[in-house]
Amino acid sequence: MSSTLSASTPVQPGVSPKATSAPQWIREPLLHFLVLGGLLFAGDHYLVTRADDPHTIVVGADVDAEARQVFKASRGREPNAQELAALRRVWLDNEVLYREGLALQVDKGDTAIRERVIFKALSVVDANTKLPPVTDKVLRDWFEAHRANYDEPARYDFQEAVPAGEGSESRVRALADALNSGASGDGEAGLRVFKGRPKSNLDQSYGPEFAKALEQAGTGEWHAIKTKEGWHAMRLMAVTPAKPVAFEVVRPLVHQAWTDATMSEQRSAAVAALAKKYKIKFEEAAK
Repeated sequence: MSSTLSASTPVQPGVSPKATSAPQWIREPLLHFLVLGGLLFAGDHYLVTRADDPHTIVVGADVDAEARQVFKASRGREPNAQELAALRRVWLDNEVLYREGLALQVDKGDTAIRERVIFKALSVVDANTKLPPVTDKVLRDWFEAHRANYDEPARYDFQEAVPAGEGSESRVRALADALNSGASGDGEAGLRVFKGRPKSNLDQSYGPEFAKALEQAGTGEWHAIKTKEGWHAMRLMAVTPAKPVAFEVVRPLVHQAWTDATMSEQRSAAVAALAKKYKIKFEEAAK
């Protein structure tokens, strides 16, 4: 198991990556406790400095600073408030598991390797978790609740003209009008052609309102459309409607996804129960 945060988020088999309000990586079903090597290092620091009180866990400003550094190195940006809270949760779960591992004496032979101690403690947790009985109805209900992960999404074919230099609204509108009239428009404008882009990709690249604005503009003509990065001249060429998938086709994938998610929920609940043995203190986070 790697001790660093990967720059790309792993995807469950058969599940398309989606842009959602919650950070995707924190919901991954497989051992998310071991995601951040940098936070594991921060945990070592705190274990030494707080050794006088083994029943108190302090989540301090150093943890936030380390989380921001690791996240930015991986994602190229600062974490937002929700992502930072999720990173604190990962660090806290790691710390609880590490202390429980020491209490169970699973550190024998691994005194200098914190990650292995956490992994061994988590293995003990997993050994005490069992899947509930699963029926076809349970899987069908799961499938319907997560249908967006399995259906073939709507796809968009479109073109984008990007003026050189500053792309103000007035300049982009003038470019769109010139292109619609058959003129070459801005001679330095760059033309980009996109085929079969799913809505989730548009949401990520241009913002959540872009796809709706693109569809409302209609096909065949250039329009100035506001994106999260400013105004762009766009021409929608075609939209391929979404295609629902039958449950029977993806049943094995649904079963695996349900199994992973259910085990993850039980694992998280078990670690949360262990955390109740400790007094958790949150110091003022660094701004």
